[in-house]
Amino acid sequence: MNETAAPPFAAFATLAELGERSRRLLEALASAPAGAGELRIPDPDDIARTFEEAARRLAADPERVLRQQGQWCLEMADLWRYAMARAAGEVLEPVAVPEPGDRRFADAAWQEIPAFDFVRRAYLVTARRLRALYADLPGLDRHTQRKLDFYLRLYINAIAPSNFLATNPVVLRRAAETEGRSLLQGLAHLLEDLESGGGRLRIRTTREDLFTLGVDLATTPGKVVFRNELMELIQYAPTTERVYRRPLLIVPPWINKYYILDLRPRNSFVRWVVDQGFTVFLISWVNPGPELAHKSFEDYLVEGPLAALDAVRTQVGGRAGCNILGYCIGGTLTACLLGWLAARGERRIGAATFLTTMTDFAEPGDLGVFIDDAQIARLEAQMERCGCLDATYMQTVFSLLRDNDLIWNFVVNNYLLGREPPPFDLLFWNADGTRMPCMMHRFYLRRFYLENRLVEPGGISLLGEPIDLGRITVPAYFLSTREDHIAPWRSCYHGARRFGGPVRFVLGRSGHIAGVVNPPASGKYGYWTHRRPPPDPDAFLARARRHEGSWWPDWVAWLRRRSGSPVPARDPEQGRLRPLEEAPGSYVRRRAEALPQP
Repeated sequence: MNETAAPPFAAFATLAELGERSRRLLEALASAPAGAGELRIPDPDDIARTFEEAARRLAADPERVLRQQGQWCLEMADLWRYAMARAAGEVLEPVAVPEPGDRRFADAAWQEIPAFDFVRRAYLVTARRLRALYADLPGLDRHTQRKLDFYLRLYINAIAPSNFLATNPVVLRRAAETEGRSLLQGLAHLLEDLESGGGRLRIRTTREDLFTLGVDLATTPGKVVFRNELMELIQYAPTTERVYRRPLLIVPPWINKYYILDLRPRNSFVRWVVDQGFTVFLISWVNPGPELAHKSFEDYLVEGPLAALDAVRTQVGGRAGCNILGYCIGGTLTACLLGWLAARGERRIGAATFLTTMTDFAEPGDLGVFIDDAQIARLEAQMERCGCLDATYMQTVFSLLRDNDLIWNFVVNNYLLGREPPPFDLLFWNADGTRMPCMMHRFYLRRFYLENRLVEPGGISLLGEPIDLGRITVPAYFLSTREDHIAPWRSCYHGARRFGGPVRFVLGRSGHIAGVVNPPASGKYGYWTHRRPPPDPDAFLARARRHEGSWWPDWVAWLRRRSGSPVPARDPEQGRLRPLEEAPGSYVRRRAEALPQP
């Protein structure tokens, strides 16, 4: 919609069109089945139970409530005095300053216009007192307290004045500048997202029409050289005349698609590794539908890295073995693979790399909010009805972990400001979700997250072999990131120390994705290392050496020493396996449409 001046009748026509679209959408929603088994995230019943329990604890401690109410009144009185003094031209110490990096109030209008400055600071005062009221409630178990903190944070972020038309000066200014057309465009965006979600709000976080796999993303040249029901194996074309003897097999997560490691040439981890002289193979997991509901975690082991190792051996020949790299849940599977090989006395792997990988799930961070018997049983019931977990579930969970960045930021941008979301390769990947087969995901949630069996020697058995991380003696490189909200670095650290071989632990800056996809040319973030990591992760951080820039060169120097002597480069078309198609292959292009509700 053009933001320049337009005849009045054009605005009326647009409004009439939006009204008709709204009517059709409401009629469709009214005629839709009730959906008694619909999986809502977060679960409203669980939220209600959590706050009911908190209310009981507060009722037993009225002094706590009165203390926080009194403190709120004092701080609001201070804020009122600050506002009056400012109106009189006096300068006082500011009340309730936003946290550094809080982009919600970054625009100068929040400070320059007294009314909005007052609204902003009143919100911050109230948020601070609410958090203090509910923090560390006596008698509340740890899991319920974690859920309470999480749900309270969602509520506090949701009621921020930046999220509403009447209390956001940036939105009001834009509406005035565009004579209201920004609000019409925002309503059009809202209806479009509701329509695309079939009545559920599917917030667009990027321009999905501007990216095409194999053209804009996942462009590193290569061939699909093997395929089964669960994965395609890609071998990338060499860019150097000679390569290291031992190839590298990458096992990405199947919660998302592999091309997070092969976005665009400037930030492609895969392309950079190939350019360093490695023969790179990568597993591209299928996006499963209900027809693969029976696939188990053992199937992912057999048809994933075990099948890939056999294919790599056939393709390159010889007995050089293979190095392996696992990312996130792909790293957890890689740890299970190494434990299985160790139990059988097989040495097929020379060295292993783990990127933001959890093997000790005792402290899963905010993801633990969604992990308990009742919530997993509810999730299992939904998966049994549909055959697999809808991709939108994990997408919503990950968005809730960073709700200001991944939800409210786009609510304001798309609906209140009426703007298109900017093109962003990482967020395009984030929206390109994958499903989880019922049997596999049930095992993963219960055995790993809920019961934390992997850290127990023999706590789980796969393909008839008990898994013991202590029997894994191959050299291992662990990369964790300090702001990771999916695989907390301290948990990764404890898991790494359970391995029986030499471990190099590296702690990077940023989060689960940006801290990993951090090419050297960016010059960002930095990382920490320690020659002899102590048992305690905080002691590691206190004594570790800080390095500037990307962790990639540190890792590749470590890997080179474990990759053998150079050999002539390996062309995927010259191997023993017949190429099936060009990279990125077919499996990665399967979009996860919403599953029909039973």
